[in-house]
Amino acid sequence: MLKRLFVFSVLTILILSGCSSTKESAAKEDDVTHWKMTHISDESHLWHRTAVKFADLVEEKTDGKVVIDIYPNSQLGSEVDNINSIRYGATDVTITGETLEVWTPNAIMLAMPYAFESQEHMRDVIEGDIGEKIEQDIKKDVGLTPLFYMERAPRNLTSNYPISTPEDLQGFSMRVPNVPLFLDSWSSAGAQPQVISLSEVFTGLQQSVIDGQENPNDLIESNGFYEVQNYLNTTEHVRSWIYVVVGTEQMEALPEDQQEAVNEAAAEAEAYSQELFEEEMETVRQSLVDNGMEINEDVDQEAFREAMLPALEDYFDEEQLELYQEILDAADDNGGEEE
Repeated sequence: MLKRLFVFSVLTILILSGCSSTKESAAKEDDVTHWKMTHISDESHLWHRTAVKFADLVEEKTDGKVVIDIYPNSQLGSEVDNINSIRYGATDVTITGETLEVWTPNAIMLAMPYAFESQEHMRDVIEGDIGEKIEQDIKKDVGLTPLFYMERAPRNLTSNYPISTPEDLQGFSMRVPNVPLFLDSWSSAGAQPQVISLSEVFTGLQQSVIDGQENPNDLIESNGFYEVQNYLNTTEHVRSWIYVVVGTEQMEALPEDQQEAVNEAAAEAEAYSQELFEEEMETVRQSLVDNGMEINEDVDQEAFREAMLPALEDYFDEEQLELYQEILDAADDNGGEEE
């Protein structure tokens, strides 16, 4: 009888201990915040590599309390889909830029045709009062909090024959992102632009649904557009940047110490991104050449600027015109010099 009671007691202790361990494990798991991060670039792109670095830093600095799972290459939809999914609470973090204009008009300042004289000029604007205003607008109007920015290489036009002046755009059908000003600007310059998701551009070019597209060199390279386009025309019509953003509600749901850790990780990821950007500018260009693209340097950028200017003046409201002028004035303050 005593033996039975002893065995029963031991079993009871083991069972209770097991239950306790299970509860402790569950409690520990409940303490972990899992964020879904989505973006439209592939795994080789510097955005994705920066996203991985950011996720690693966040997990490290929060002692594993915030874990970011990354879904690249438009796995969960287009850029607009990704933004909406954060607003609806289905995901948490994404990489986005001028597409935010759909919700907050001043986001168009992230990618205005022929607004910046140099990368240095653009950087000064991002990190100054204008950049702060744009970030606050995004937070207020979209419900997203910019964590850090990444510079983008100038946007260039690709085609199957050289395009050097606006006159060469007659009858030229091209893809642009879902940015109304891009539609207006290229229409003003003489092209026939249309909005197509980035994930569908390769097929559109391959099947001659469109004649060309415009993007920074890194996205031209990472999306393999060199396989279906012969020329990279150095229009350099837009210098721009892009944000890594998190849902404001998701960010504010974290304890204050974890929010601070996320912001620390963001600052380090921004510096890491800048290093990658500077290293890859020339590497990407050479890769395009090695893969068969011809670089058309004989582009009259001033002619394109003049052709697009009426679209900008018609498009902007009073506040945007003021911001635009402030950006131009910032170039004058810096002497308008290239780096």
